[in-house]
Amino acid sequence: RSLMPRTLEGQITMEKTPSYFVTKEAPRRIYNMSRDTKLIVVVRNPVTRAISDYTQTLSKNPAIPSFQALAFKNVSTGLIDTSWSAVRIGIYAKHLDNWLQYFPLSKFLFVSGERLVSDPAGEMGRVQDFLGLKKVVTDKHFYFNETKGFPCLKKPEGGSKPRCLGKSKGRPHPKIDVQVVQRLREFYRPFNMKFYQMTGQDFGWD
Repeated sequence: RSLMPRTLEGQITMEKTPSYFVTKEAPRRIYNMSRDTKLIVVVRNPVTRAISDYTQTLSKNPAIPSFQALAFKNVSTGLIDTSWSAVRIGIYAKHLDNWLQYFPLSKFLFVSGERLVSDPAGEMGRVQDFLGLKKVVTDKHFYFNETKGFPCLKKPEGGSKPRCLGKSKGRPHPKIDVQVVQRLREFYRPFNMKFYQMTGQDFGWD
């Protein structure tokens, strides 16, 4: 709380830390700080998310083992290693379960990472509605950057340069064996189905 700016009447203070969603102690701590907190969770296909996570680590440390070596406990049996954070983070149903011990579903907005790319204005419209804000951000604020493969934010009144995501976003992913990807898809499918049921939202990952 002491790290937050003072929030005046009619203002909203926002804070973003991806690890909150997967940290066991976070829901209780946030609930004890303010049980009225609204929670926004951006999720994407857990298979793509794991590969993206690996790509990020690989860029910082090119000497790490292959994706396959890290993803499997045992390649011949196809046993997935859930202790590897890149895999564990994508088991969204398990993490949400932990949060629902403290917060009702009505306090959550689940944003689709895929739709954030294909329809940024639509997803931002849902965010603004959820937060009770006027719909200020619309499709006129975005344009699609072909090179990055992501939407960029136009600056108002044609001022300074558009705001695009940094170098760490849109990196080409290493080629992963099709069978490895298929095995991961199978692994996540029941967790995805449970997550769809829990949220009442089908994210279309299967």
